[in-house]
Amino acid sequence: MINKINRKKVRIKKHNRIRNRLSGTPDCPRLTVFKSDKHIYAQIIDDVAMKTLCSASTIDKGVDLSITNNLDAASFVGKVIAERAKAKGINQVVFDRSGYIFHGKVKALADAARENGLEF
Repeated sequence: MINKINRKKVRIKKHNRIRNRLSGTPDCPRLTVFKSDKHIYAQIIDDVAMKTLCSASTIDKGVDLSITNNLDAASFVGKVIAERAKAKGINQVVFDRSGYIFHGKVKALADAARENGLEF
């Protein structure tokens, strides 16, 4: 019998390997991404103080997207997280892709954040 690979466990294993190398500091916090089947979320985290500095997602109030799990939604979240980070005085971050491949929605979010002023 062939065993089916559990993709969630593989992603979490990759995420743990990435987190061993990355850490957010007060000077350069961590921008992390999470994708669910219906939504996409982004947070900027200071790992030293263990606090979320700002966040954005497709479930926020005032988001009027007809589809919340495509490239347009991801780029919208990237734009919003960059604007909120700039408002808090954050210019530089470390990008944490959370075990996802840097492709598609994750790349669209990162590109939109870069275009709107975040450096990583």
